[in-house]
Amino acid sequence: MIKLISQSIRQTLVWTLVTGVLYPLAITVIAQLAFPDKANGSLVERDGKLVGSALMAQQFTGAKYFWPRPSAATYGTGTSGLNAGSGSNLGPTSSQLQTNVRANAKALREAHKLPADAPVPADLVFASASGVDPHISPAAARFQVARVAAARGMPEDKVGALVEQYVESPQWGFLGEARVNVLLLNLALDAADAKKS
Repeated sequence: MIKLISQSIRQTLVWTLVTGVLYPLAITVIAQLAFPDKANGSLVERDGKLVGSALMAQQFTGAKYFWPRPSAATYGTGTSGLNAGSGSNLGPTSSQLQTNVRANAKALREAHKLPADAPVPADLVFASASGVDPHISPAAARFQVARVAAARGMPEDKVGALVEQYVESPQWGFLGEARVNVLLLNLALDAADAKKS
């Protein structure tokens, strides 16, 4: 009996060391050597200042920026609050979801000076599952071009060309959909706007 307990304790210690220390350490070293940018969160800096992560949505307000998907987590990634970094878990029959979507669509139409029944891109009115999805569809980005161009006093074709430049193909050519990273597009837009002045 004591021999069995001793073996169990040794096995626990060995596998704790292997799977809890050595394996994570090895993976961390490999990731830092092979993919340092991704391993450190794909952080984006401008003029030496951290402005965000290419993997996490952040809220952009004002007419001169492209807007990301709505966030059920209010773009939060912390541990406080029930919805931090998560979706709302509202089902398709939820009256709260319907209210949220209608309010998002109304605000979007008003911001773009559209009729009350004008179609709008779904990803600009429905929150993403994670609550912090950094991408929108190319259609959602193109939808916003006129508003952003007018707010910045830039030609629509220049803003539209910038959108097309930031359209990312599906991963490896077949996984997912084409998408636009809102943070990277807005930073490029700020840079283009700064050059014109």
